[in-house]
Amino acid sequence: MVLVTGGAGGIGQSICRKFAEEGAKVAVHFHTSSEEAESLATEVGGMAFQADLRIPSQADEMVSEIVSKMGGIDVCVANSGSYPPEPRPMWEIDEERWNSTIISNLGVSANTSRAFLSHASERGSGSLVLVGSTAGVYGEAGHSDYAAAKGAITTGLLLSLKNEVSRLGSVRVNAVAPGWTLTEKKVESGLEESVMERAKSTMALKKLATPNDVAMAIIALSSDEVSGHITGQVIEVAGGMEGRLV
Repeated sequence: MVLVTGGAGGIGQSICRKFAEEGAKVAVHFHTSSEEAESLATEVGGMAFQADLRIPSQADEMVSEIVSKMGGIDVCVANSGSYPPEPRPMWEIDEERWNSTIISNLGVSANTSRAFLSHASERGSGSLVLVGSTAGVYGEAGHSDYAAAKGAITTGLLLSLKNEVSRLGSVRVNAVAPGWTLTEKKVESGLEESVMERAKSTMALKKLATPNDVAMAIIALSSDEVSGHITGQVIEVAGGMEGRLV
């Protein structure tokens, strides 16, 4: 059984569908996108669960509810996060935006991890996949708040959890760091060709990722058969990106 947080989002939907194709029961978490989550859960034969993961108690309650209704959680994909749409230099990011971005990304991932790993500690098994971003690897001008949060997820949080779960038995913690990913929302907003070319300029593969690319990497990391001896690793899904133009 698989829990996907932020399951109703662009990448989240692909993750849910791909796990369902692999035969998994899927719990689709959502915060505000109830209609999309319920529709997706019906499509994949799973169930939708609401929680504000910025609040630790709601993360705990969600996991308990999922276990009660669907059974033990084998895989948790901590995909939920929030990207501030307006680019601003650090000196123009106020305290409210900074704090909101940190709690909506690092805080949400930490609360999800805490709730799932508490469950995994009782079972002695489980796979946690954190979703970071290449912003946290290479930085992102105009989004230092988002980059700092995602960087913390795939460094300090990931590596600490990897070591902490070593005493639990067969529990693994890994992460993916997607780069530019062509979600439906990006397509609808109409990406300019010049923006896409700039994004691809430091990639070895001259194309943007699809949500399916990210989903398949997550499935591979989640699988004990495929990745049974892999833990504490970050897989970039970014076409061989080597940095960012400034």
